[in-house]
Amino acid sequence: MNKHKFKLAAILLLIGFLGILSILTMDIALPPEAEEILKAQFTPGQIKLLTLINPTMMLVLSVVIGTIFYDTVDLKVPFTSRILDSTQPPIKIVEILKFGIIGGLVSGVLLNIVGLVYNPILPEEFKELGESIKPSLATRFLYGGITEEILMRFGLMTFIVWGSSKLFGGTKSYVYWTGILLSAVLFALGHFPIAYQTLENPSTLLLSYILLGNSIGGVIFGWLYWKKGLESAFLAHIFTHVTLLIAAPLLI
Repeated sequence: MNKHKFKLAAILLLIGFLGILSILTMDIALPPEAEEILKAQFTPGQIKLLTLINPTMMLVLSVVIGTIFYDTVDLKVPFTSRILDSTQPPIKIVEILKFGIIGGLVSGVLLNIVGLVYNPILPEEFKELGESIKPSLATRFLYGGITEEILMRFGLMTFIVWGSSKLFGGTKSYVYWTGILLSAVLFALGHFPIAYQTLENPSTLLLSYILLGNSIGGVIFGWLYWKKGLESAFLAHIFTHVTLLIAAPLLI
């Protein structure tokens, strides 16, 4: 790993870990069985610290994988790279900002539409679970907007694009779309266990809601990472949360 990549990895680790630390600002819902076992051995503060272990390990792995492979498949972290090395290609800061903000607004609007369509048919138990989990603003913007993008785009999507490029012999458009769609869908599928913990037999409608609600944004963020760079995906994810927060009182 060259000096530039080492510095890039250090910065992404730092900002990603700030997002992980933001988890401490919210109440963390644990499965009742796990909560009972943990409370018998640890204080509430220690339990919160323990919940940081898995995301930290995932962050380190994602940064290592992303740093090794991102530039081999022509993916970029343009703003940060330019700050670290003035010999890097000039950045189009207006495009990064414009596409990031627009992407976030579009993602937020689409997610609100999905919520409006599905809300009347969602099980009450699932709605109550959603009400009980209230991420803080710091968690929404730092963990959601930055850490999740490092995990899902810089780490997972980069790896899938790299693997697909080896499989198909080059970086054609469909190779990038494979990475975009697979990373978005895998993120959504990672939320299925919540449905099975809440309901014994979650309906197909509920699973389709979880799939749509957790993959729409990922497709937009993945496209932005491909076309405009990782920082544009950061910005889009943050503005998705801004849009959802603004619209929330209007949808009650």
